Amino acid sequence: MAAIGLGVLCARTADAQQRPLTIEDPEVIGAGRVLVEAGVESGQNARYFLSGLEGDRVAMPVGVSVGLGNVAELQLDAGYTWFGIDSRTDAPLAYRVPADATRTSDVIDLTVATKIHVCGEGTHRPAFAVRFATRLPNASNESGLGLDTTDFSFSILGGKTFGPWRLTGNAGLGILSNPLVATIQDDAFVGGVALARALTKQWDVVGEVTTQKVWFADAGRRGAARRGEDCRPLSPRPRAIRRRIARRLHRALARFWPDRRRDYRGPGLQTLSGR
Repeated sequence: MAAIGLGVLCARTADAQQRPLTIEDPEVIGAGRVLVEAGVESGQNARYFLSGLEGDRVAMPVGVSVGLGNVAELQLDAGYTWFGIDSRTDAPLAYRVPADATRTSDVIDLTVATKIHVCGEGTHRPAFAVRFATRLPNASNESGLGLDTTDFSFSILGGKTFGPWRLTGNAGLGILSNPLVATIQDDAFVGGVALARALTKQWDVVGEVTTQKVWFADAGRRGAARRGEDCRPLSPRPRAIRRRIARRLHRALARFWPDRRRDYRGPGLQTLSGR
């Protein structure tokens, strides 16, 4: 899954400001500062695949960042979503939404994150930071807009300035709860890049490309392009992937321990046993 964004930033009050896009800058806002951000998102023919809803969506995300010192920042992101239902399709959680509803709304899941600045930007070195984030299950699946799941992510953030240009990149791991089976989780790569061009001291032109790639998924599930909305099931491929890993591990171990064999009876990784 990939998403592309383009926008304009004005009134740059802090170096770490990044709305309206989702790529995080490695710089923090600074000790004693509070940054409040808000925006409006809209889309036509938006689809929520787990609830089977399709229609027009309007959302107002809100974010608050608090500087915890010169190297740390606390972030709280939430908001509210309004959705006009135009059509419905069969879906695993379609029964949770009242059949006669033509409109629905709900809060946006609260995301609590901490960003820690690791090193500043040098002449030939980008700035780096790490970010830990947890998305809480505030939006309900009864509204058709939520998943009732908790996700965790860890990301490495990098950024480098080249004259009027600012290049920022994020890469990390997301641990995603499965909304259908409580005992299953999906492990995904999350990341992207953003490019900003300073026009004046108050205005930037910015664009980004973000992606989320599920590595291991025991049941199909795709997270949202932004903040957990729009869940679209992926085709499950864990058995084929794990079988390939098992075969390669077996061949590698056989070179070093020829007197041991691989006891493989399923898609998981089994223990080694002697002949």
